[in-house]
Order: sequence, then structure tokens, then C-alpha cells
Amino acid sequence: VYVSNCAGCHALEPDTIVIGPSLAGVGTRADTRVDGYDARAYIETSILNPGAYIVEGFNDVMPKNFGKDLTSADFDAVVAYLLSLK
Repeated sequence: VYVSNCAGCHALEPDTIVIGPSLAGVGTRADTRVDGYDARAYIETSILNPGAYIVEGFNDVMPKNFGKDLTSADFDAVVAYLLSLK
């Protein structure tokens, strides 16, 4: 259900902007976004603390409640899904 919420603001098609950046290729791109962070660490931080790393050209509008609202299993599933988007 949360992945469908993501689709309200993030496209899965490359170079397509809804509100936030496209998630196409995020599993690869996330590995290079922040020095010292692998893709998993970057994605986890981006979900739990969305204002930590704002992609240039976008506003800090991602909901801040996912860390509270997602169960541990749901969180792990969302992260695994995003990591699979190569």
C-alpha cells in the first residue's frame, strides 16, 4: 500500500516528474548520492528523514511520518522494492 502512496508523487518512468524525482533507477543512483552511504543507507535515510538529502531542483515536501506509520516489515519491503529499481 505504501508503494502506491509513493506513486502519487514519484513516477517509475525515467525523466518523468510528478512532484518528486522519478524513482526509475533509484536502486543504482542511491549508491552514489552521499559519500559514505551505500544505496540501502541512502534510501532508508530518505524515507525516515526525507529532508536530509533533497535532490537539487525539488522542494522538501515528502511526508515525514513514514518512520512512524510503517511497520518494520513494511519499511523493509519498501526499501527492498526501491533497491530493486535499477
